[in-house]
Amino acid sequence: MEYNQLINELTDFRNSRGWNKYHTLPALARAVGIEAGELNELFLWQMDDKDQFSEKQLHDMELELADILTYCYYMCDKLGVKRMTLFRKSLISTKSVIGNLIKSSRKVLAYGRFRIPNH
Repeated sequence: MEYNQLINELTDFRNSRGWNKYHTLPALARAVGIEAGELNELFLWQMDDKDQFSEKQLHDMELELADILTYCYYMCDKLGVKRMTLFRKSLISTKSVIGNLIKSSRKVLAYGRFRIPNH
């Protein structure tokens, strides 16, 4: 499904129920947090290995992820941004932060007995 088609279906669903007035950015951010909490709850007292989860548990995880993504899509719609733009910005920001940390570490360690090799 294309991104614009997905957003149109989500917003049509939301609007047909009159939920748009409740979908403010703060409310959507809280909804993402609540749904993420529900996803985390599924992991409570569970092993980390995927093989340890039942089919029902895996299905429930998928549903919670779908809820999280839905609210994120609604936020993107409210902000007027496309998800790929956000992913690119996040990747660029992460690369910049990591690059700056490596540069800073090299400077600090250059004065000590440890050295970080240049790549």
